[in-house]
Formats: sequence, C-alpha cells, structure tokens
Amino acid sequence: MAIEIEHKFLLLNDHWRNFVTKSTKYKQGYLASEKNTSIRVRISDNEAWLNIKSATIGNFRHEYEYEIPYQDAEEIISNLCRKPLIEKTRHLIPIGPHIWEIDEFEGENQGLIVAEIELQDTDQSFNKPEWIGQEVTHDLRYYNNNLSLNPFSKWT
Repeated sequence: MAIEIEHKFLLLNDHWRNFVTKSTKYKQGYLASEKNTSIRVRISDNEAWLNIKSATIGNFRHEYEYEIPYQDAEEIISNLCRKPLIEKTRHLIPIGPHIWEIDEFEGENQGLIVAEIELQDTDQSFNKPEWIGQEVTHDLRYYNNNLSLNPFSKWT
C-alpha cells in the first residue's frame, strides 16, 4: 500500500527562490472527486501519470500513481477532466535529508504559492527554513482538488 505523509505551508517571503535546484511545469485535471477519493491525470514535459488519492484530511493518506501514455493524458485532460485545470510550476529545494516542493500556481490560482514536504513517517521531524510560514495541511482550500473547484482567484 502506498502512503503519502506530507505537510503544506504558506511562505513568508521569496527567499526560497535562491535555493531552487530544479523547476518543472505541471498541468493536471481531476476526473473524479468523491468524499473519500480523488482521481487525477497529470502531465509534465513528456511524462504523464494517473493518480488516485484518499481524501483524508491531514498529513497522512493513501496514494497510488501510475505512468500512462502522454498522448492519452493530453486527451483525457482536454476532454474528460473538469475545468479549471491546475497549472503550476514545482520548484525543488533540497535541505538536509528532505526535498521541499514549492508549488507556484498559474491560471485561476495565480498568486498562490504553497510549500510541501514529504516525510517517511508521521513522527519524523524536520527543520523549517526561515521562509516557511503558517501550516495549512488541515485547511481544505489548499488541496489541489479543491483549488480546481474553488480557485484561489475566487477567494475573498
């Protein structure tokens, strides 16, 4: 069984940009989102994945991801996924044994930047860089699935 343990944070400033080692653009759309599960298709460069996640709120959930043909993913996103799509650039920042992922959103979520860190277990400790702000792991609005239903640009 695949488990994802992650924490989400807002950022205090742009100092993180000085530490980025890699940036990748992503486009993803949701095929389904139910009370307990979300199913999405994601593309980047010339790779594509089908992802199934439990909708558990918090830092622990089940996640399954499978590579799929890129052309199929493009067609699924264009024809079957709900709009708006999630478009973002993911910036990677290695700090100690961890990789921080900074998602800089575009489109209807322009202006939102969220940092995530994945852990090996729920008790694992980690150091927060000085640019990390408020934790939003338990705030539903910051889940990509919900950003496709209620984009950041529509928040008041």
